Amino acid sequence: MFEGFVKPLFKPVTYAASEFGRVFFMLMEVAYWTFRGPFKFNNLFKQMEFIGVKSLGIVIITGGFTGMVLALQTYYGFRRFSSEGLVGVTVALSVTRELGPVLTALMVTGRAGSAMAAELGSMRVTEQIDALTVMALSPVKYLIVPRVLASLFMVPILTIIADFVGIIGGYFVGVKLLGINEGIFVNKMVRYVDLDDIYNGLAKAAVFGVILGLISCYKGFYTKGGAEGVGKATTEAVVVSSVTILISDYLLTSLLF
Repeated sequence: MFEGFVKPLFKPVTYAASEFGRVFFMLMEVAYWTFRGPFKFNNLFKQMEFIGVKSLGIVIITGGFTGMVLALQTYYGFRRFSSEGLVGVTVALSVTRELGPVLTALMVTGRAGSAMAAELGSMRVTEQIDALTVMALSPVKYLIVPRVLASLFMVPILTIIADFVGIIGGYFVGVKLLGINEGIFVNKMVRYVDLDDIYNGLAKAAVFGVILGLISCYKGFYTKGGAEGVGKATTEAVVVSSVTILISDYLLTSLLF
């Protein structure tokens, strides 16, 4: 009786531990094959284009309107204390430290992470991955390493663009629409925003890039169950990557700031 009550409680724990272990070993395998030749740069550049260039539009829209909304909300809050001049520095710090890297990673996860999981899942159910193994080629080296490295490189670059557009959006709303003094807006931003704020935000973006690339590839690589399994793997890739990014954001923030 006691065993029948406890066993269902341990099942999710053992499943999570098993999944974490398999993801960790895949990360170790990715690290191993990253430095083993021959190197296929064409595959890497192709994934960088897919993950980075083709995500540029949604990142610009997200960053711009995030900065605009943030400026609007902080203006109405600070106006109660006659501190409208702090809107600029608040927008800049919020975007560079948190909103830029986090929202960029979430957008890339939704657009590119889901596609990576679906592509690898389709290759798994059609036995293309098994064919690579039969030909004595490492599926991890040729399929997963380029995607994880592309995510590692491109998410910080997209974050820089999101930070810039977000600050410009906040400037437009704060100075042009709400009438905040331009000198005060820019001066306080330059005075209180350090390069460390930007560098730490980019470091977080790099970690998020590895997380979304690795988890998306993992879910697609171990897909089973045909077309239905591909859809399930794609959904799990987006959900698990997004939740992991948010959890790791808290952990990294507590360490870096």
